[in-house]
Amino acid sequence: MTYDFQFGYIVDTMPALLDGLLITIEVSVISIAISVVIGIVGAAIRLFEIPVLSQVVGGYVHFIRSTPLLPQIYFVFYGFSGLGLQLSTFWSGVLALSLWGGAYNIENVRGGFLAVSKGLREAAGSLAFRPIHYLWLVALPLGVRISLPTMLNTAVSVLKNSAYLQAIGLAELTFVAMDRVALDFRILEMFAAIGVLYLGIVLILSLFVRRLEGVLQRPFRTS
Repeated sequence: MTYDFQFGYIVDTMPALLDGLLITIEVSVISIAISVVIGIVGAAIRLFEIPVLSQVVGGYVHFIRSTPLLPQIYFVFYGFSGLGLQLSTFWSGVLALSLWGGAYNIENVRGGFLAVSKGLREAAGSLAFRPIHYLWLVALPLGVRISLPTMLNTAVSVLKNSAYLQAIGLAELTFVAMDRVALDFRILEMFAAIGVLYLGIVLILSLFVRRLEGVLQRPFRTS
């Protein structure tokens, strides 16, 4: 028995899939942006070993990286509402993905900061740079440039992990596809379609980061 793969079905359902794709892009872009901010701030706290805050950030990173993402999403969606903090499905998803990506970006950026030559930090000290000046003028430009590849991996993971948000009812791309599968039982068509769509946005994200990496490399080129 051969499966009758219907391209026409994909074309007919593409408007619904594109609506889901738009939600996926929105939640992913916001989460990636917030996770980068969390990563930079958290890495700076750990770099300068700020008392108490450094231990709190370390505990947060360990907790997030040691537990599955799905329970974290459930905790944000159901747990926060139980504490009286009412968040929509969309913003619950953004918060969960941001916290997850932020924990990984803290380690990504911290690795970039630590890769900056110790001589540069000593030179900054000899010029009476305060820690915030060293961070802003030396560690941040160099460290972020070094950590861009790993930050890209985290951004791609945030994008792909947005599919987990179907578990709390967010009508993103995978949720729409699963809904169509439940109605029409066209499994191969749906998962082939969303596979191509996910691949497309990952390639676009990768291209954007590569372009950004090229821009950041310009001041360091010798020819």
